[in-house]
Amino acid sequence: MPRVSEQYRAHRRAEIVAASARLFASNGFHATSMADIIGESGLSAGAVYRYFASKEDLIVAVAETALGAADEVFGDLLADGATPSPQQALTTVVTAIADRVLDNPEMGVDVSRIMVQVWAEALRSDRLAARVDEVYQRLRDYFAEIARRGQQAGNLPAGAHPEQVGATMLSLVQGYVLQRLLVSGTDTDGYLAGLTALLPAEPAGRRQAPA
Repeated sequence: MPRVSEQYRAHRRAEIVAASARLFASNGFHATSMADIIGESGLSAGAVYRYFASKEDLIVAVAETALGAADEVFGDLLADGATPSPQQALTTVVTAIADRVLDNPEMGVDVSRIMVQVWAEALRSDRLAARVDEVYQRLRDYFAEIARRGQQAGNLPAGAHPEQVGATMLSLVQGYVLQRLLVSGTDTDGYLAGLTALLPAEPAGRRQAPA
């Protein structure tokens, strides 16, 4: 019998995660059963359980996909010692969410609907809470590094605490996700216009973040 390749296993696993994400986005975690996921995936129960032993395993897998796409964005922002302003950094991150999360090409759903459920589920699941804490600590650290570089470049007050600035910047991103889902009339362009009005632009002559 031929051996199953790693590529095949990764593809099959991604199919199951995508099927779960579609149901979680439309019906929520608790209204979705493993039987629903098996039916949506088009695979046998044995095939699904071979990759995921429980619905909680699938929730964690979907959450990791939803929360873990930011490293590439921040890698580009901070490449080669760049010093993006808070406005530039937030604009880049919010735009990335609009482009990659609201209509996720891999899972075919608005992943922000899952993100908000993940936040709530983390209040009752220690396993998911640990994963969410790890991811958001990392995102907050990225923003803190942006603040630290801006401070060193003279773009932020010397007495500012980069960690506190980073926490506030992260909350502005989370606020965008929540408002878009819960407050009618919220749109990406309008939110970015508000950020531009609120935050100072990069001083002339400073190094810009990568395009």
